[in-house]
Amino acid sequence: MNKKKSGSKMWIFWAIVLVVGFWYLVLKDDDSSIFSPNVFRILASTSTEMMEGDLKAFAKKNNINLEINYYGDLEIVDILNTNSSDYDAVWLSNSLWLYQLENSYLTSDSKSIVMNPVVLGINKKKAEELGFVGKDLYNKDILNAIRDGKLKYIMASVTKTNTGATTYLNFLNNLAGNPEVLTEEMLDNQELRTNLKDFFKGVERVSGDEEYLKEMYLNGDYDAMINYESNFIELNKKLVKEGKDPLYLIYPIDGVAINDMPFAYINNDLKDEKNKNKFLKLQEYLRSDESIKKMEKMGYRSWYGGIKEKTDSKTFNPEWGINTSKYLKDMKYPSKKVITKAIAVYIEELRKPTHVVFCLDVSGSMYGDGIEELKDSMNYILNYETASKDNLQFSDTDKITVITFNADVDKVFDTKFGKDTNEVIKNINELSPYGGTNIYDSSIKGLEILKDESDDYTKTIILMTDGKSNNGTYRNLKNYYQSNKLNIPIYSITFGSSDDRDLREIAELTNAKVFDGKSGLRRAFTEVRSYN
Repeated sequence: MNKKKSGSKMWIFWAIVLVVGFWYLVLKDDDSSIFSPNVFRILASTSTEMMEGDLKAFAKKNNINLEINYYGDLEIVDILNTNSSDYDAVWLSNSLWLYQLENSYLTSDSKSIVMNPVVLGINKKKAEELGFVGKDLYNKDILNAIRDGKLKYIMASVTKTNTGATTYLNFLNNLAGNPEVLTEEMLDNQELRTNLKDFFKGVERVSGDEEYLKEMYLNGDYDAMINYESNFIELNKKLVKEGKDPLYLIYPIDGVAINDMPFAYINNDLKDEKNKNKFLKLQEYLRSDESIKKMEKMGYRSWYGGIKEKTDSKTFNPEWGINTSKYLKDMKYPSKKVITKAIAVYIEELRKPTHVVFCLDVSGSMYGDGIEELKDSMNYILNYETASKDNLQFSDTDKITVITFNADVDKVFDTKFGKDTNEVIKNINELSPYGGTNIYDSSIKGLEILKDESDDYTKTIILMTDGKSNNGTYRNLKNYYQSNKLNIPIYSITFGSSDDRDLREIAELTNAKVFDGKSGLRRAFTEVRSYN
């Protein structure tokens, strides 16, 4: 009897093996098959997500097993410089970033897909008040409005996003007098640095990505924002639908940053003609009339710099300051060496200083790996040498406060000079977890510290917790925040078994967001750092 059962099981086993083997032979050349390891991977900027559905549908029809991974443009440069073999093609916001690669032969066959200017959008009533509507403006006109205290704006991170970096480079180039070639020596000009510092004084909030920047504007009370033209078009349609004032777009006649959104092949294996052909098919589709028409409807330009008389006025709406029959002057991007120095100058001197409050959970549940990972992450962020490798370092004009909490506020220590963090790091390394969890009172304490801080600083709270709060109440936090009419974001990092619902409630109250630290606390701290 046992032998029969054993024989029956073996028959079933070999039958399964034969069936699987048969289908493997049938499907092994079909790239869309789950058995095929032959996946074509695109490393793409988040600004290209609008075509994901269409691109994947085209790929499926052409038996291309397509995978798209999205990152910010500057992060893509880092990935390509260190781990390009994981990808077959790259779709960026701007060809500028291809020239920042350490290996200039890493990519080939790059072609621009569509154009997308980076512009300043101002609430229409505010733009009329400034006298900006229907007028030819220069970048200095924007600078003067900021200097006079008449204009403030929100923008994406200069060190982490394409719009932030190209906005900075555009103003740098224009305020330097639009030279034929921007040099390192020009960056040392004190008048230029003073002008740029004044420009960044207008920043109210910073976002680590352009998409969240739109949400920040929708949920906040701001007059202006710097973003892609296509994002403004999408946002304005939503604002008008909700009966709100649209944003009026400003295109300085002395130059704007225009993104050409290049799609390029990654030369991992020059002999792999089959892979190269897949790339060429995808590129041809993206540049086809069918795709271009779809992208135009979403607010992307199919023409470079020049003019186009006939466009959809519901998309490229003249009432929003968009004039497609007017030539846009593109800026000239400097060399890799100059850009590297420019970013360093921005971090150390030009960036509006920040006062960030870290609220760190040291409750009993953090004992063991939790507290060690927290210490490691904070050591990385606060150490000038390690943080500067990723352009995350604090400058001497920044202020840092650390609040530790368990069932109540535990300790408070700070530094008024962002580079002088040795004592802060020492205090963090001596932390010992114990007690319950109270995310609310520690957040209120952080708000009390920042409430009276000068508007010369951007003000941010970063809250980290590994469990559910069992002390304090959301009601107390909400009452304090609203009664003091605050506009200070409380960003949260989830960790361990933290209750995301509590943190999302705080994020909604303060027009902020929650970051996932459960798969890596250091990465989460790195990401949230780009929001302040």
